[in-house]
Amino acid sequence: MPLAITVLGGGAWGSTLAGLFSARGHRLRVWRRIDGPEVLRASAADDLIVSAVALAGVEDVAAALAGASARPPVISCSKGLHPVLGLTASQLWQRRCPGVQALVLSGPNLAVELRQGLPAASVLAGADDALLRHLQTELSHDCFRLYRNADPLGTELAGGLKNVMAIAAGVCDGLQLGANARASLLTRALAEMGLVLVGLGGRQETLYGLAGLGDLLATATSPLSRNYRFGLGLAAGQDPVAVAEQIEGTVEGVPTCAGLCALGARRGWSLPVAEQVQALVEGRIDPEGALRRLMERRLTQE
Repeated sequence: MPLAITVLGGGAWGSTLAGLFSARGHRLRVWRRIDGPEVLRASAADDLIVSAVALAGVEDVAAALAGASARPPVISCSKGLHPVLGLTASQLWQRRCPGVQALVLSGPNLAVELRQGLPAASVLAGADDALLRHLQTELSHDCFRLYRNADPLGTELAGGLKNVMAIAAGVCDGLQLGANARASLLTRALAEMGLVLVGLGGRQETLYGLAGLGDLLATATSPLSRNYRFGLGLAAGQDPVAVAEQIEGTVEGVPTCAGLCALGARRGWSLPVAEQVQALVEGRIDPEGALRRLMERRLTQE
């Protein structure tokens, strides 16, 4: 039976998901900020809400739905960490709408390729396996294969943290440091992601799945990635604000990096890649200096 689905956010990812789900025969409507809160609250009567707004807008839309009498499941597709609270998107949903059943969708999903009909796979994560199985069947598409797991936090963290590492990869490639340097950087970036993911309660194995390694490989190597292009701009010596303004859509790795570094400072974690990206964004170091700092770190075991 077709589902009534509201997609929150009419950007590249939201409109792409709406197109995929509509092609499966579901009844779709897309809410954009200009539609206002009344239209947003009407989505509470649907079978499913898919939240694809930028992380900065999650609290506002969640607060608007907090008083609704119905509480459909919410699939959170927003990636990142709140720069002050250090919370993921689904945690922000639960903060504003206690008791909401929040699932997570994440993976190597460059929207441009999906709109071209190119194949991709993603992870649908949550605690209710019966619901996951149902949605996995209903939402999978010929070119969009869904896998499920029971680690929504790890899945969401991996999807957010890799954006920071994709910025670093863009800097590395922009400086033309070669394949060896990029491979070394991404390997250490993956270890840094694992430290945070496990430290916050995610599962180590999630790091090596579609939402972790898979998403990192896609986002940190493709010019279709906003975060990678942002890193290329930094490597060229451009002002971070100017680079972000040139890129259509939100560069989620920037606020995520701020939240990640603040979290690392509170927890006493060593996050060298994230710390150098943050120094670059804040203009405290130049790209060559950031890479030099990473290479000058104390020799130790892998």
